[in-house]
Amino acid sequence: MSLYRDQAVVLRTWKLGEADRIVSLHTLDHGKVRGVAKGVRRTRSKFGAKLEPTSHIAIQLYEGKGELHTITQVETINRFASLRLDPERFARAESMLESVDQVAQDHAPDPELHTMLWRALATLDRNDSPLVVSAFFLKLLAHEGVRPQLDACIECGATEPLEAIDIVNGGVLCRSCRRDRPISEGALLLMRRVFEGDLANVLRESPEAAGEVESMATALMESHLERRLRSVAVGDQLHVAAPPVDRT
Repeated sequence: MSLYRDQAVVLRTWKLGEADRIVSLHTLDHGKVRGVAKGVRRTRSKFGAKLEPTSHIAIQLYEGKGELHTITQVETINRFASLRLDPERFARAESMLESVDQVAQDHAPDPELHTMLWRALATLDRNDSPLVVSAFFLKLLAHEGVRPQLDACIECGATEPLEAIDIVNGGVLCRSCRRDRPISEGALLLMRRVFEGDLANVLRESPEAAGEVESMATALMESHLERRLRSVAVGDQLHVAAPPVDRT
């Protein structure tokens, strides 16, 4: 039993009793941990607002005998304020949090994953392109050891023409082997550029295939998780419900 300090991103929270809250965190040095924030739902709580999903924080916890640690101190590193002003962008951020919550192992340090997450949130905070989340999903799949095969047909090895993608098996298919979902040349090139580390240039270009890549990356992520991402469904509902923008 001991106190320890770490950096963390808040993944999700849920109520405990009348005033407490359980907080799921992905930390830099301790992996995914769950902590109890006592009295955090009271109006006078010192750090209630600092423990909202997406928050990047410096935190102190007390490790007791059980699985739930006790949160004793919180300082904000970045609240990513822009994410909270736009429901659609916040839903995109939550989809990244949800995917990490699903793949991360309890108490298994993964500094690379932690850094990937807070940097992706910071990028989304500056740029509301759906490609930010698409790129995160693709890189998370690679981190998990299931990077999609994009250079040759997964059935026969042909390198062209590549016209479809097998979502379940995670790879492209040639014209002779094609099944599942068609993929355009532009989307295929865009996904390759993400893996080559060219996301910054891609975001500046606003490519036409962005929507297609978003759909592909989400489908690949959900296939890996073997479940629908709740936050993606919420984001879809927000997008449908959004009124048209008058640009006259």
